[in-house]
This record gives sequence, structure tokens and C-alpha cells, in this order.
Amino acid sequence: TLLYFVVFVLGLFPGISRSSPYKINEISLLTVNSAITPATFDYIAQNFKAIPPSSLIVVKLNTPGGLVTTTKDIITQVSRSNRPFVVWITPEGASAASAGAIIASAAHFIYMSPATSIGAATPVGLGSDLKESDGRSKAMNDLRALVRSMSAARGRPAAPFEEMITTARSYTSEEALKAKIIDGVANNRDELLGALAGKSFKLEGVERTLELNPNAVFVDYEASVGQRILEVLANPSTAYILFLIGLALVYIEFQAPGGYLAGSLGVLLVILAGIAFQVLPLDWGSFGLIILGIGLLIMEVFVTSYGLLSIAGIAAFVMGSLFLFHGETGFISIRYSVLVSTLAGVFTAVGIIVWILYRERKRSAGTKDFFLPTGSAGKVLTHVHGKTYQIRVRGEIWKASSEEPLLVGDSVEVIAVNPQELSITIRKLT
Repeated sequence: TLLYFVVFVLGLFPGISRSSPYKINEISLLTVNSAITPATFDYIAQNFKAIPPSSLIVVKLNTPGGLVTTTKDIITQVSRSNRPFVVWITPEGASAASAGAIIASAAHFIYMSPATSIGAATPVGLGSDLKESDGRSKAMNDLRALVRSMSAARGRPAAPFEEMITTARSYTSEEALKAKIIDGVANNRDELLGALAGKSFKLEGVERTLELNPNAVFVDYEASVGQRILEVLANPSTAYILFLIGLALVYIEFQAPGGYLAGSLGVLLVILAGIAFQVLPLDWGSFGLIILGIGLLIMEVFVTSYGLLSIAGIAAFVMGSLFLFHGETGFISIRYSVLVSTLAGVFTAVGIIVWILYRERKRSAGTKDFFLPTGSAGKVLTHVHGKTYQIRVRGEIWKASSEEPLLVGDSVEVIAVNPQELSITIRKLT
């Protein structure tokens, strides 16, 4: 009787023991081919927002490792995405070392190309804290707990991942497949899709099965220009050098104030280093760069830097804009055409100013200061008394003297300048 009852219930609910299909219309490809830095997280997080819901996210991974904090941020982003996530360690010769191995542990599926490796996830730091036994144990135990929880959630053995952390063990693709760390070996996209078809996985506790649409397409999501620049700056060695140079320039500004150039460049480099170190959030750091750029352009009006402050201001404005605005997927949405046209306008204005200064310098060749109106033409405004007049030259009003009598409105040329008395000597143009 009990057997008949079970058969009857299963007949009423034919799908009770089967997982629900997850239909895939797009295979979204992201490429990580560098150290795991804030630039990596920004690239992944921004593109996760752009990828449509019915997608299979595949990250082509080749990394020597990176920051633990960024690694955890990426794992959190993966968990929040509510989409199947595949790590594919490729091409041949690639590796998912250190932080890359920990990120791989969070993937629903892991595949490797032949002649690749995964592992060596023992934490290593630049500072002395991880060299102490208590600090090192704390970091290692935290990472071990993380990979254990991720392995349990993905149905993988946790022991190999723990060995990657405790003994820095690495696995080849064949060894990883034998240890059941990965789901298979794939040489190319077709092999990867063939291996994934019909695979079961858990998504938010629900058993699902990958169902590939025959018309599913591969879409490559490339890093933006700002993310590529940030990737270079976020390299720990580069960031450290920028930080030291920035501090040195700020120190020089305090020791010899008044030039503003050293201090401005120092602040620019310190902000860039703060973004790279993740001390400053990317959005706030980018906004700070834009404000600094505008401030430097304004300072150029009041400080004679021969265009150096303008160059530094434009550099800060450009980098801040590239970091802050990510098109349709960013924190603030703005079209790149608007951004490019705005920057083109700033470049054009600065270029015109530089051209005018260069032209005036050529005209004033041989003089001590090409900003003085020597050789420029002007007009007489008023006759003060005797040989003294007021003239307008280059938009400025000067006190002038002339050996020959002049009338209001006469055209004159500046033949000499007395900077101490703020007066000039003129002659009538014929």
C-alpha cells in the first residue's frame, strides 16, 4: 500500500525530484590577466551589472595573486550576482595562484586548460605583521574557513584548497582533476560549452541544471580605459612608489612654500596611491581627483607655472573622470561622447593659451620677461600732463611717457618698460 501511495504522489508531482532548468542565452566572458587589485574588482563588479540575467558568467583567469580584501569583495560580488559563475584557468601556461585559487573556490564550476596550475595560496604580505606567528595564523585560519565554506557550498572537497593555503601546494590540471578540485579540462570555448551542458549546480539553495540555448552567443566584456589605467596604478609596487613620491613632494612644498607645483603634484600622487591601496573608495577618490584638477586649473590663473599646473590639472581631471564614469554600468551614468567632448574643450582652451604665450614669447625674444608689453602696440587714452600719458596696451592701462607730443587716440608702440615704477616709454606709430 505504501508503495502504491509513493507512486501515486510521484505521478501527481512528476518534477518533484528533478532540478529546475537554468536557460542560458549568453555566455559572458570576462578576462582577468593581472594581479587581483581594486581595478580587478571594479572591472568585475561593473560588468556584473551589465550582464543580462539569463547568462553564464565565465572568467578567464590568469593571475599571480593579489590583495585578500579585494579577493573577498569579488567573492561577495559573485554570491550576490544570482547567476552561475565559471572560472576557466586559461590559456596554456596560465595559473590561478594565491588570491586566484581562493576566487576559484567560489565558482560554481572550475575548468582548466592543459599545462595550467592552481594553488600556492599561502598569504604573503609586504609588512611585518604576517611574519609574526599570531598574525600569520590569524590570516591563514580566516582563509581556510573561507575556502571550507565555499567548497561545502559548491560540493567540492575542502582539503586540497586548505593545503593550498597551509602548505602553498599547487596542482596541475591533471592533478586538480584527479583531486576533484576542478570539473574538467577544456582547451577552447567549444570544449568548455560541451562540458558545461546539462551540468547541475545549486543557486541560492535550489538545484538547477544548465540548459544552453542553441542560439546562445559569446560576448566579451572588456575593461574600460580607466580600468586599464587603474590596473597599472594599482600594482602594489607602483602604488607604493607613487605614495612615497607624493609624500616627498608635499614635504618639499612645506619646506619651500609658494610654488604650489610640488604640493599639487604630491596631492595628486597621494590620492592615486590611496585609491590603489583601497584606503580611498574608488568613487570618492575619483571625485577628489576631479576637484583637484579643477582647482589646479584655477590656480594657473593666479600662479605663474608656465602651464605646468594646467598639465597636472588636466591629468587629474582626466584620470578622475575615467575612474568615476563607467558609461551605462557605472556609479554615475554619462556617455563617453560627452566626456570626450568636455575634455577636448578643456584641452583646446589650454592649447590656445599656450599658443598665445608662445607667440608673445617669440615676439618678445631677447627681453628679460615676455609677459611685459615691450614691442606691443597700444592707443593713447588720456593726456595726464607734460610728456605723461595713459595708454591701453594688451588690455592693460599703463602710465607712459613720450618725447613727442601725442593726441588721444594715437597709435603708439612700447619701446621700454620700467617694472619698478610700473611705467613705460612709448613712441608714435606712423
